[in-house]
Amino acid sequence: MSEVLREKIKQKKAKIGIIGLGYVGLPLAIEFARKGYNVHGIDIDLNKIKLIQQKKNYIKDVLNKDFLYAINNKLFTASNTYDKISNQEIIFICVPTPVTENKTPDISHIMNSAGEIFKRMKRHLLVVLKSTTFPGTTEDYIQPLFESKGWKVGKDFYLSFSPERVDPGNKMYNTGNTPIVVGGVTKKCHELSVMIMQEVSTKVHQVSSPRAAEMEKLLENIFRSVNIALVNELARLCDRMGNVNIWEVIEAASTKPFGYMPFYPGPGIGGHCIQIDPYYLDWAAKKYDFHTKFVELAAESNEEMPYYVKDMVMRELANCSVKASDANVLILGTTFKRDVDDPRNSPAIKVIESLHKEGIGNLNFHDPYMRNIRLMDKIFRVQELNEKLLKDADVTVIITDHSTYDYEWIFTYSKRIIDTRNAARKIRNNREKISLLGALNHKIS
Repeated sequence: MSEVLREKIKQKKAKIGIIGLGYVGLPLAIEFARKGYNVHGIDIDLNKIKLIQQKKNYIKDVLNKDFLYAINNKLFTASNTYDKISNQEIIFICVPTPVTENKTPDISHIMNSAGEIFKRMKRHLLVVLKSTTFPGTTEDYIQPLFESKGWKVGKDFYLSFSPERVDPGNKMYNTGNTPIVVGGVTKKCHELSVMIMQEVSTKVHQVSSPRAAEMEKLLENIFRSVNIALVNELARLCDRMGNVNIWEVIEAASTKPFGYMPFYPGPGIGGHCIQIDPYYLDWAAKKYDFHTKFVELAAESNEEMPYYVKDMVMRELANCSVKASDANVLILGTTFKRDVDDPRNSPAIKVIESLHKEGIGNLNFHDPYMRNIRLMDKIFRVQELNEKLLKDADVTVIITDHSTYDYEWIFTYSKRIIDTRNAARKIRNNREKISLLGALNHKIS
């Protein structure tokens, strides 16, 4: 019966379900709807469902015209229940995969989704897992659950892994033009998955198994984690040396047209993938009596950066002879990445919380993309950025260098600036106020 599903895909008559309507799921849903497929999205976050029903787009990477086209033409619907899963012929799982407090994988969202599918699945359903996870999740966890019905993968149902490759805020690459990797459990699983993914991607790269695809996704992000850790360590070394600017060094190295790729230091890494994925691989490796020491060390190094920034702030306050209890510190940028509205695992959170533990008398924060921020299990309102807020701060700390910030204006009215992103490159005046991460005590020209 795989031929029936194959024909429905060709005719764009296959009904698609997408579980998880966040940064991965919603763009995927709209892309399929744009191509003429009937898509139903599921998310347990009732607020997201209400926004969709009100025709309000909450993912900036999705074009409003595409979002409205999908809804107005009834190609995309959404609910916070799984009732319609039994009507779907292809289901994508796009749910979060965090780590626990002990840095072990938490695939409960994946398994909860798989469990809901299991209750309602019909024969010849294709399920594609897209959530980033450790090698073996698809075949060792989801496949046995589905086969407990007495069904066989590749015959009664089809199962694959195709990692998400979403880069929030990227103006060049999106769901529609980013190459996709696919690995199916069996040949039929693989063929059907490739066929449906070719409907929304310019290029589909095929690998031999879900495990290979799962490992590929981890490699993508761990590659970045390790290289960011390298430049973060070199930035701290340059600070210690006091006469070398790491940003100048990186710029010079970038002139080499081969064998080098620039990465940049900062206050830490955030978001979902780069910070989380090393721990997924490390946990999986231990099952084989293998320790990914290099990968784990890089992750630990990156996680130390917010505390290093905290130390920079405390040093600056000491140089100004301001007591912690009397200090006024302003944090600019609380999202994890420039020009996005996503605060997940943002290093700004750790910087603020660690400064709070140091007894800083007054902590303020601003972000053009955020109204509120959750800190220490409480909700705080983001402050309005004005001259008074800047002038009152003993130290202003740039954590996320949003392009909407007027840095000339910020640097004019700030007393002292700790610049963790080299935003100073965008200004000409007031450079004597700057303490630049990776160039402390070094004259910035």
